Amino acid sequence: MSAAGNEPLARQALAFVLAGGRGSRLLELTDRRAKPAVYFGGKSRIIDFALSNAVNSGIRRIAVATQYKAHSLIRHLQMGWNFFRPERNESFDILPASQRVSESMWYVGTADAIYQNIDIIESHACRFIVVLAGDHIYKMDYEVMLRQHVDSGADVTVGCLEMPREESSGFGIMHIDENGWIQQFLEKPKDPPPMPGKPDVSLASMGIYVFNAKFLFDELKRDAEDPNSNHDFGKDIIPYIVKNGRAMAHQFSTSCVRSGSDPRAYWRDAGTVDAYWAANIDLTDVVPELDLFDRAWPIWSYAEITPPAKFVHDEESRRGQAVSSLVSGGCIISGASLRRSLLFTGVRINSYANVENAVIMPYVNVGRGARLKNVVIDRGVEIPEGLVIGEDPEFDAKRFRTTELGISLVTQPMIDRLNT
Repeated sequence: MSAAGNEPLARQALAFVLAGGRGSRLLELTDRRAKPAVYFGGKSRIIDFALSNAVNSGIRRIAVATQYKAHSLIRHLQMGWNFFRPERNESFDILPASQRVSESMWYVGTADAIYQNIDIIESHACRFIVVLAGDHIYKMDYEVMLRQHVDSGADVTVGCLEMPREESSGFGIMHIDENGWIQQFLEKPKDPPPMPGKPDVSLASMGIYVFNAKFLFDELKRDAEDPNSNHDFGKDIIPYIVKNGRAMAHQFSTSCVRSGSDPRAYWRDAGTVDAYWAANIDLTDVVPELDLFDRAWPIWSYAEITPPAKFVHDEESRRGQAVSSLVSGGCIISGASLRRSLLFTGVRINSYANVENAVIMPYVNVGRGARLKNVVIDRGVEIPEGLVIGEDPEFDAKRFRTTELGISLVTQPMIDRLNT
């Protein structure tokens, strides 16, 4: 148990969320917003998952470091995450890269993002720092990881998940002994080492780290003075501790929050347009792996006040209907047909339109008679009457951003170019 008796360790922790990344593999989806601010699941943004995990785990001190095109992210945080009360020993700090250390330096790496704000974090006098990536989709109880960290006496505990070896070369990979101590930490290796007793599986870092606060501050100061460092956790800090200290692996499967008796441990990067489309469309399954309806572990977000979704017209070829779909508040399905699709807030689909396998972001207007299939449509796009996407791959590729899996990403500038 913690020093304060039965008090959860999470009450003595600060969660530092790294939300500065662009996510360039999402292509035009991140032209105007950082990856953590990208919409997900009908009502949320990607960063809401890490933040909700922190709150649901009992962490009441949170800091978010932002950098790339941060306006929509900061606005979302201000509107949706402003319920923390200092008088209850809670805090929520938004920390944009603001040249606090020198006038020429933005956040150079993930470790530098924390180093530049050490004075702010130290003022909260927390015992633990939980470092989180702000761009992954999963449910996890950080209290379980904090307890393992304390019980093991590790200098750092690294959250990790099992991954097929052939898929894991894009991640930080850990080589562990039979007790879970990390022997090697390899950043994006070409030939990832297998787990003990599991030759086809590697152990990948989730970008989640637990430190004792004082130890972390000392490491960041040491790293900041190293001219050869990238000032990055995966490239520098963690490998250094593995070599010179005690680094423990924490298995995601032990702290993953599952729904009901589902044995699967859900985690998604959603870092490409194909992966993003699939993760959203998967939510339309009868029993999806990610349970957004679980009231015991809710995904908190900015809750826009909207009227209910509305389905109108009931004629043979003009019937407002949706099958195997998620439709958010403020949507109007006006004599149109919707199948296996996910609609965010305020989407309007007009008469005789046909939409299938579509992820449609807020306030899109789909014109009459349009036929859309296998698409991701960016916020606020006006789809012209009669436009057809998803039936002729070669034609689509000339007009829109089309992926390997045949998903078309549609933005307003692409639509505007159709008329020039």
